[in-house]
This record gives sequence, C-alpha cells and structure tokens, in this order.
Amino acid sequence: MKKILALAILIGLGFSQAAENQLTPEEKKEGWKLLFDGVSTRGWRSFGKSTFPEKGWVVKDGILQLEARSKAGDIITDQEFNDFDLRWEWRIPKGANNGVKYFITEKRREAIGHEYQMIDDATVKDPRQKTASFYDVLPPKIDATRPPGEWNESEVLVRGNHVEHWLNGKKVLEYELGSVEVMKGMANSKFKSVEGFGTKIRGHILLTYHNDSVEYRNIKIRELASK
Repeated sequence: MKKILALAILIGLGFSQAAENQLTPEEKKEGWKLLFDGVSTRGWRSFGKSTFPEKGWVVKDGILQLEARSKAGDIITDQEFNDFDLRWEWRIPKGANNGVKYFITEKRREAIGHEYQMIDDATVKDPRQKTASFYDVLPPKIDATRPPGEWNESEVLVRGNHVEHWLNGKKVLEYELGSVEVMKGMANSKFKSVEGFGTKIRGHILLTYHNDSVEYRNIKIRELASK
C-alpha cells in the first residue's frame, strides 16, 4: 500500500515514467525526440544509400535488433546533428562487439566517426577499446558496464567542443574536440590519417554492424543550443 501511495505521489508531482520507446510530457517539453518509435525503422537508412537494409535489422517486441552475421551493414539517421544529447539502451550477448557513432558524414567513403564502443569487455585488453571509450582514441575513466545479456543505459552529450560519454548513470569520459589529448590519442589510433577526425562536424548518428547481435530500445535525442 505504501509503495502504491508513493508512486501516486511521484506521478502527481510530475515524475511520471514513460513506457518503452515513449516520451514523458516533461521530455517533450524539454525538446526530446524519439529516434526509434518501437514499431518501425522510420528515420533510418543504410550508410551511403537512400533505403533501409532489406535484412538483418528487425523490429520485434519494441526492440530494434541487429541479427548476427546478417551482413546488414551500418544504419544512419536521416537527420544530421550538431550539438545534442543522445540517450539509448542496449544489450549484447557474451563475446559481442558493436557501437554507436556520431559525427558521421557521407562525404567520406567509409562510415568513419567518433564511436561510443559497446563490447564484452572480457574480450579486449586495450582500454581504448572498452565499453564507453572513444573507440581507439581515449579510454573510459571508470568501469560502469553491466554483464552481457543485461540492458545498459548510455548517453553522448555534445555541446560546442565539449563531449561526454555516460554509462549507467555515471560520467565515464569527457574530452574537448581538437584538444592536445584528442590529437595525441588520434595520432596513436587507426584514424591518424582521416582528415578532420577529432574535430567538430555536423553529422549523422550511426548504429554499427560488426557481425554480432545487438538490441536497442529507447533511443532518443535532444538538440541543444550551440555554445
């Protein structure tokens, strides 16, 4: 009875929680928009194409799922973003590897951008390739990953040249675009020859295809006023 009363009080005060793949009235007022509505792939397409993959990426029971070894390819948002707050939930099976990229431009032949790594950390030794890292450039400062098979909550915040990676409610990494730290990390990465990498560009959000299965839900974004 006490739990029911407490929940009613929270709802009355405006602390309502949305159903999966839905926004609360408060989130709508704050400018949040869904990138995945739970029933369709509207707003997404293959990198370098105008259409969505015919196989591999499927929507089932409110989850956007990538089927392993389907050769489905990466998918990107139709829209481009500059300053934003991106949040999503994801889970992977044991041994799997995937990621979310931002600052994606199709002016490059390949889908190269800054990647928020999502991986079974037991499979990697390089800290720059662990979950929530700026993949192959900067490692997360703390480990907040949940075990494979469990849902994780992630966030990428970009405002001006400032970027933050969050994982399960904890800020695990922050960096400044174009900084000495980023340029040094890039020089020691596979991206050292990519023009413009490590600096700010307006771009798409991308969900990677790395052969392994991954599931997504509650993908949402809020565009922010530029600094």
